[in-house]
Amino acid sequence: MQQIFLAFLQEASQPSAFMSFLPFILIMVIIYFLMMRPQIKKQKEKQKMLTELKKGDNVITRGGIRGKVMGFADEDKTVIVKVDDNVKLNLDKGAVEMVLPTGKPAEKK
Repeated sequence: MQQIFLAFLQEASQPSAFMSFLPFILIMVIIYFLMMRPQIKKQKEKQKMLTELKKGDNVITRGGIRGKVMGFADEDKTVIVKVDDNVKLNLDKGAVEMVLPTGKPAEKK
């Protein structure tokens, strides 16, 4: 009888497998909500901006070049950006960082 009671106490003193992994699970949930979810939202917004990109939009590239979209090439994978008179750049669509609001000039003053 005493051996059964001691075996029962030993089982009760060991934490369950779920309780052992609970801190790890909580850390992963916190990382998801504080780091991954905002990044996913930002990626979706940028993808939406790139799909809505059209001819005549004033843009800023990842490298800081300002210009106006003159057209598209390679099945809309490449953007042709006019930087200055007689200067057009063929850029990957992913290089466009942001579209300037209408009414703001693309060139610096």
